[in-house]
Amino acid sequence: MKTEKVAEHIIEWLKEYANNAHIKGFVVGVSGGIDSAVTASLCAKTGLSTLCVEMPIHQAENQVKRGRELIDALKNKYKNVNATSVDLTATFESFKTTVPTSDNTSKVNLSLANTRARLRMTSLYYLAGLHGYLVVGTGNKVEDFGVGFYTKYGDGGVDLSPIADLMKSEVYQLASFLEVPESIQKAVPTDGLFGDSRTDEDQLGASYDELEWAMKMQDSNKNEEDFIGRELEVFKIYSRLNTINQHKMVPIPICIIPNKIK
Repeated sequence: MKTEKVAEHIIEWLKEYANNAHIKGFVVGVSGGIDSAVTASLCAKTGLSTLCVEMPIHQAENQVKRGRELIDALKNKYKNVNATSVDLTATFESFKTTVPTSDNTSKVNLSLANTRARLRMTSLYYLAGLHGYLVVGTGNKVEDFGVGFYTKYGDGGVDLSPIADLMKSEVYQLASFLEVPESIQKAVPTDGLFGDSRTDEDQLGASYDELEWAMKMQDSNKNEEDFIGRELEVFKIYSRLNTINQHKMVPIPICIIPNKIK
């Protein structure tokens, strides 16, 4: 990948989109992870106002620390970068006491994890509305279009997605070029939605490198008969996730009413 050229292309794309929409700037949720760090850095380099938002919900201290390290670095480097923190922990706890619960612990935990992401989306759009900004997505290609590893109407609820055509490995290349803090580049990827130490790989059952490989294999029209061992296992993991998460990747189905009965 021609990293510098890709960075320049995304920065110009962001600027052009904002100018055409007559929008003043961008809002980016900063988590302490690589994707949001790269996205915020690219937005900052446009010269347009960029608001970095921390939204902790029982967040691990190391994640909070990495997010603040990024924000401090961007603010020191770019005059157009500002930041705010919206602690949603109390809101999340209040929500939990309001809704019905269930004896199915795994479903409750997953629903609450998605609720965290949706509370954050709501906060980002509130701030975007106050300032006249766009909410910028931080998903990469393998997450958004491969395995659907995001929350529908949570971190998937955005106005534009500047890095969604980049594999995770390519995001890391951009991070190095953009001088994202080393602590973020070396951190093990995690969505931080469950309030524990589980990583993305723990949840997905495969590493991003493995999933990128499987995505390329599927795009090459390979099937299970072409693989054995770990490759077969990874290909099955990818295929299953790609199938069950199609509802996130395709347009919302619309029931078309025939003209003769309208």
